[in-house]
Order: sequence, then C-alpha cells, then structure tokens
Amino acid sequence: MSVEIASERRLLSEDELRQVARSHYPALDALDAESTLALARWLRAQRDRIRDIIAARRRARRGKAATHGVDAAQASERGLAAKKQVFARALKRLNARLDRFRIAKRREAVRANLLGALERRSGDRRHHPVSGRTARHGMRPADSERRSAVIEPGEVGRVSQSVKNAQARRDA
Repeated sequence: MSVEIASERRLLSEDELRQVARSHYPALDALDAESTLALARWLRAQRDRIRDIIAARRRARRGKAATHGVDAAQASERGLAAKKQVFARALKRLNARLDRFRIAKRREAVRANLLGALERRSGDRRHHPVSGRTARHGMRPADSERRSAVIEPGEVGRVSQSVKNAQARRDA
C-alpha cells in the first residue's frame, strides 16, 4: 500500500520532506551513485532513530524501562510508526536504485573481462597441427602388413565352374 505525498507532507518536517522527496522517481533518476548512497544512509539513520523511539515508548508503557527522556504519557505511536514507514518506503526505493547501480557496475566488469579475453584469444598465433594423411594431393594407399595371396585369374574361373557343376549334379 503506497503512502500519498500529501500524507508524507503531513507526517514529516520540512527538511525530512525535502530528503524524502529526493527519493521519489523523477528526482531519483537524476541522483548519481554517491548521493544516492548518502541519502540512503541518512534515511536509514532516521528510520532507525524512529524505530528506537517507538521501542522505548513501548517498553516504558509496559513498565520494563524507565522513561529516560521518553514521553510515556503518549498512548499511541501511530504517527511515529507512519513516519517510520515513510522512511522505510523511501529507503526501499533507494535500495532498488543502488541495486541497479551495482548491476550496471558488475555488467561493465564482466564486459571488460570478456573483451580482454577476446583480445587475448584473437592476439594469439593460431596453432593448426598437421592433420596427417589427407586426400588433398590424392590418396596414397596404406601399406599393408599382410601377405598378398597371388591367385591366377584362370584358377578363379575353374573354382566357380566346379561349384556350378556340383550343384547341377545334386539337382539332377
């Protein structure tokens, strides 16, 4: 649930409102990383201060602690809780903006690393080992270790004919 700027005006003092207004969106995009971080630190300190005041008032109301400068007569901390929520929402917007700064910075670092690796890789001399025997200049037959059996061409025909004759005798 968002808080309207009019209710922020009602809850905050002038200088607090000026700082919280810097955390709203047209003004937030104009902030650089350092000023965003400084504003986030200020908002975090204000939120923590209000949170501590609320906790001290609750403890005093329960009788757990003495009222060291804390007005225990006030029955409700609703206004302070709403003020704390305004600071928390502003801090949430600033943290999102700081995350975008971190992501952009990380992206630039990764990009620089990749470009450096690409530069190193393209600067290296390419090593292409000899691929061995290829068909580029024509295939050369591989030398065989087996003995070659020399069969005369007439012998091949004789064996084939004898197989045919034997089969014909069986069929008849």
